[in-house]
Amino acid sequence: MAATLHRFALAAALVLAVVAPGRADDILRVGKASPTAIAMMPLEVGLHEGIFKKHGIDLKIIDFEGGGKMHQGMAAGSIDIGVGAGPEMAFVAKGSPELAVANVAGPPLFIGIMVAWNSPIHAVDQLKGKKIGVSSQNSMTYWMALELARHEGWGPEGVTPVTIGGQFAAVIAAFKTHEIDAEISSTANAFELELKKEGRLLIPVSDYLGNMGADMIFASDRIIHANPGAVRRFLVAWFETVDFMRHHHAESIKVIAGVTGLNPEVQKREFDQSMPMFNEDGRFDKQSLDNLERSFTTLKLLDHTPDMSKLYTEAFLPKH
Repeated sequence: MAATLHRFALAAALVLAVVAPGRADDILRVGKASPTAIAMMPLEVGLHEGIFKKHGIDLKIIDFEGGGKMHQGMAAGSIDIGVGAGPEMAFVAKGSPELAVANVAGPPLFIGIMVAWNSPIHAVDQLKGKKIGVSSQNSMTYWMALELARHEGWGPEGVTPVTIGGQFAAVIAAFKTHEIDAEISSTANAFELELKKEGRLLIPVSDYLGNMGADMIFASDRIIHANPGAVRRFLVAWFETVDFMRHHHAESIKVIAGVTGLNPEVQKREFDQSMPMFNEDGRFDKQSLDNLERSFTTLKLLDHTPDMSKLYTEAFLPKH
């Protein structure tokens, strides 16, 4: 009798194991520092292709207009993970409850120096003493202009950054009125202007900057402690998505263009230009960290040089 009851209980347990619902996916609220930047697009492609779902992540994407607002959201507890630029590590240094958990792109291939279509400037050395348009005072593009002069040995007055805002129309107007000789902006803007024969890409800023943590993933202290496994699986899904993008150009570009609204030709050029920047392992390389450390004080994001090792962790990166 006891043996019969045991067999019955075992059979019932097996049936329940089959029909019981599986473990629910972990919901992760993930912020993008820019709604349309190419550096954020693995989120959109991975969501569309079901890659995050495959790894047990129910991805909820939240768009922000700028890294500052995204990290405010992180501090307020409205997002678990954020995708933004390396210089945003300054928020961690200032005490935001988060850490950088992956350096997913090194060189900023999606940002370049462009000139007017009929500009006489065709080489970097011709930019010495010129007026270079930037988005705002002490912005990242402002720092990139100063870094150009430093790299070329022109001294602190080697170029003149001119604040013209972030609007595309303002860039075109500044070129036409000769308010600027060049502009630091997204390569997509340069490719758009090339179609209209109003501007052209001179160089990507990575030619002189090298690596600077162009794209990083940040995780809140809360999610790190409450669900470290979800952070690890998110990163596995991210890198799997990047690999998918490398081997499925057409499918990826279609998804991305649906988000950005860019001309298909422009979107393809930006995709081809930017894909080599994505890292395969997420490690924090020395060149990126050195560039970022210098930018923090130059841009007055911090009044001191931080201990960079306290701003990030590699504990959640996939093992290769």
